[in-house]
Amino acid sequence: MKILVTGGAGFIGSAVVRHAIATGHSIVNVDALTYAACLDNVKSVADNENYVFYHASICDRAAMDRILIETQPDAIMHLAAESHVDRSIDGPGAFVETNITGTYTLLEAARTYWTGQGKPENFRFHHISTDEVYGSLGPTGMFTEDTPYDPRSPYSASKAASDHLVRAWAETYGLPVLLTNCSNNYGPYHFPEKLVPVVILNALAGKPLPIYGNGANVRDWLYVEDHANALLTVLTKGKLGRSYNIGGENERTNLELVKTLCAILDKKRPKASGSYAEQITYVTDRPGHDARYAIDPTRIRTELGWRPSVTVEEGLEKTVQWYLDNEDWWRALQNRDGVGARLGNG
Repeated sequence: MKILVTGGAGFIGSAVVRHAIATGHSIVNVDALTYAACLDNVKSVADNENYVFYHASICDRAAMDRILIETQPDAIMHLAAESHVDRSIDGPGAFVETNITGTYTLLEAARTYWTGQGKPENFRFHHISTDEVYGSLGPTGMFTEDTPYDPRSPYSASKAASDHLVRAWAETYGLPVLLTNCSNNYGPYHFPEKLVPVVILNALAGKPLPIYGNGANVRDWLYVEDHANALLTVLTKGKLGRSYNIGGENERTNLELVKTLCAILDKKRPKASGSYAEQITYVTDRPGHDARYAIDPTRIRTELGWRPSVTVEEGLEKTVQWYLDNEDWWRALQNRDGVGARLGNG
């Protein structure tokens, strides 16, 4: 397939680009190159004959129309989004603009293109979203595709709105859509503002390892390359109009996760004395911090035969090693807006 990927220079988007190229697809990468994007993420495929890059924003309708006509994709995988909860607390406007208005603009461009092509049956608009749209779980239970939406941060509210828009365009205009909602991703090329890269890089720098509240918040951790594989599986095998929850089947508290990272670093790059865990520091919790997320992956497993291949221990080991081996990549990002700063104090 020829796939137009929005946000293909970001963390998850670049993993999709690399995986799609490796499995024989052609890629049109459209990215606005905002603060969290990095073209080095796709450097390994930049010279591939099946890859082309466009520097453009999904909010620019004229650009989206032009790119679709020029490239004639068989499918769109929409990953471009503002995604950091802490940033959404400080500046919700950017999340409304990109995640809601941008998705609307892209949907209209896609509808115009699809209609102009004679509404081909093989066309797909795959919208990639988050489990955070479902809100917060208690100690038990899991999110299913039928869980009512209950977003609790500006980020999750903007993603919930974008999900609703995609479903509305399917119902109203017949646009052939697929939706996926994933759990927390981690892995190589993760921009250093999220928990896993922050802990790795702060540990190496001898800085405090910040844990919100008491560290009891639970997340289901999904290795980004597993996620990319799942997304291509949904795109090629998923039932139109269907949504699929994608989880890592790896629930851990934030404190457990950080302690695991410290133990891996103790083994791979030991300090002169003591453990990296001694750098753990408890900080004031994020406003409205959801207690627990957990994905029930039954639908994607039973309908499409997909399940994660990497345990959280294996994935964290790979991730730590990647950051140790790719210092040039993350050093180049250290001066970008917000890196190393506490955001989202409310």
